[in-house]
Amino acid sequence: MSKQSETSTKHNSEKTRGLPVLRSDAAGIDLGSTEHWVACPPKPDGSSNVLKFGTTTLELGKLADWMKKEGVKTVAMESTGVYWIPLYDLLESRGFDVLLANAKQLSNVPGRKTDMLDCQWIQLLHSCGLLRGSFRPGEDICQLRALMRERSNLVEERGRAVNRMQKALDQMNVQVHRAVTDITGTTGMGIIRSIVDGERDPIVLAGLRDKRCRKSAKQFAEHLRGTWREEHIFNLKMHLELYDKLNEMIETYEEKIASLMEHAVPEDRIDQLPPEHPNPTKAKAIKKRGEETSREALWRFSGVDLTRIDAISTGAATTVITEVGFELGDFPTEKHFTSWLRLAPNRQISGGKVLKKKRNAAGATRIANALRMCACSLQRSQTALGAQFRRLARRKGYSVAVFAMARKLAILIYRMLRYGEDYVDQGAEAYEERYKQQRINYLISNAKQMGYEMKPIPIS
Repeated sequence: MSKQSETSTKHNSEKTRGLPVLRSDAAGIDLGSTEHWVACPPKPDGSSNVLKFGTTTLELGKLADWMKKEGVKTVAMESTGVYWIPLYDLLESRGFDVLLANAKQLSNVPGRKTDMLDCQWIQLLHSCGLLRGSFRPGEDICQLRALMRERSNLVEERGRAVNRMQKALDQMNVQVHRAVTDITGTTGMGIIRSIVDGERDPIVLAGLRDKRCRKSAKQFAEHLRGTWREEHIFNLKMHLELYDKLNEMIETYEEKIASLMEHAVPEDRIDQLPPEHPNPTKAKAIKKRGEETSREALWRFSGVDLTRIDAISTGAATTVITEVGFELGDFPTEKHFTSWLRLAPNRQISGGKVLKKKRNAAGATRIANALRMCACSLQRSQTALGAQFRRLARRKGYSVAVFAMARKLAILIYRMLRYGEDYVDQGAEAYEERYKQQRINYLISNAKQMGYEMKPIPIS
């Protein structure tokens, strides 16, 4: 523990005048990579109570002991990089009520801190109840979230490895991507592995194609005649080894995630199977992709099958569950949930005029990205959601329809997780009929206001 900072001075009563203190046991922490500044409640004589600590585990323990000695029960800190994670976990395990505040919110709080230290400013705002904590799910979900995010990083890295293999093939003019749609499929990977093993005859390589391929062996062979330069073959070999290693790592992550989910399953759902999927076509597609086991594990873990919602895949459901969990009590309404996902319309109005929209620097969350991808699949879906997507796309444009339907999917997910409401598809025809009736009612109402009466005309 270091000496008390000489720069820490008495609280200026003029600065805090008019701010009622709601929590006299609140502390504030200014985080850093090498040191943490901690402000506890002011001393009885009004002087500041600030100390500086290091970032080692021993120093963090001393920090927690000092706050406990000062009678602190709740503490606020900024979500600065990843520096907050070790301290947050330690303080939470010690029984403190930890509030993780958004740095942007701190800068928006009215008032000036002038010569106050950042930790004193955070402590003052927290003691006056002017800070809101960021959403953080339970411990089980945090573990799954950390693993799922790293797995997503590996999937992205695997995609880059595939691009590098594609580049090496293009440099040799071996047009595997012209012969097959996906070079990571059975045929594509079989050809690439044979090339790495030393095969150069295009006829032999073409013979590795799957029987279901539409192109003949002769057409395949035309695309598989290359220059076979040694440096490009070596690059292809290295990227293939990286691709295989990443696949192994991803499988290991999936096994670990499945193990954590299995240990968190309630006893009453351990041996149960989820209810039958209402959409036979989608259920068949899930089984064909080998995702039925993941769907069953998600249902046993959360008690909700999000894949019942049209367009929600097993991967998207996994992303939602591992990011926010299945207890959404921290979001009072579905509007709070969609706003947190940044799927709420950004309409800033001043003086009756819509201000120029500014790009949100924070970007979309992982859930929002997954829901946008799901919304894109509704373009040709013969469901009520698909009909709504096409109607919005005709009126507002494709990008607006994707955004709106991603928000719609988020609302349906919220209702299923929060209230247990089951999703039932009404079908595209039922949606179109309901929309048609809404238009008729609107026209009848307008005609009545203008003194006219509308009557249906039978079509012969």
